[in-house]
Amino acid sequence: MLLALQTAPFLWLGVTAGCFLLAERLYARTRHFPLLHPVLVSIVLIVAILRLCGVPYQSYFSGAQLFHWLLGTATVALAVPLFDNLQRVRALLWPLLIALLIGGLAGMLSALALGKLFGLSPAVLVSFVPKSVTTPIAMALSQHAGGLPALTANVVILTGIFGAMIAVPLLSLFGVRSDIAQGFALGIAAHGVGTARAMQISPTAGAFAGLAMGLNGVLTSLTLALLLAFWPA
Repeated sequence: MLLALQTAPFLWLGVTAGCFLLAERLYARTRHFPLLHPVLVSIVLIVAILRLCGVPYQSYFSGAQLFHWLLGTATVALAVPLFDNLQRVRALLWPLLIALLIGGLAGMLSALALGKLFGLSPAVLVSFVPKSVTTPIAMALSQHAGGLPALTANVVILTGIFGAMIAVPLLSLFGVRSDIAQGFALGIAAHGVGTARAMQISPTAGAFAGLAMGLNGVLTSLTLALLLAFWPA
């Protein structure tokens, strides 16, 4: 039975898609209740199924890796709504760059400050700092700076889920209802997961989230080493 589950073609593609569709329907039925974000619920469901069936993660990933391959395609596709909003980007270039600088640095400095407060070891602290950029960039930066790439990957995923869950309600609470502002904030703080949430708001929000995600990756890559060099040990 275990062998059949591990080798069944397209089984885990279907399970993954089914879990996400179920989670998305639940999210819609609860009027986008933050704690029931589809990504979070999907992960919980898939983990429960794998544990129940005794299927190792490697077997699951082998069967569902088409989604992993499509992730790059989906990221490139973000250029389409961005191109449609190119005039808006040009008109708001300087405010966007200022927001990027403040938001990107705040994400890294807050991780450093909280890590210092809780007495994290240097390796763990470095692993937390690039939490707001996409996983491949964050893992590479963490490894280069002496962190733990595996820990960084988990922190990045949790950051994306948490950001996608609370960003929109929090922004609305403070009266920020512009699609551009919400999308850009989601892209900076919650990378790919936040961008997916922004696409649910509107194509405009998705376009600016994708822009912010890419620019924050560049900003973090250029400034992380400098921040760590000047941060007191």
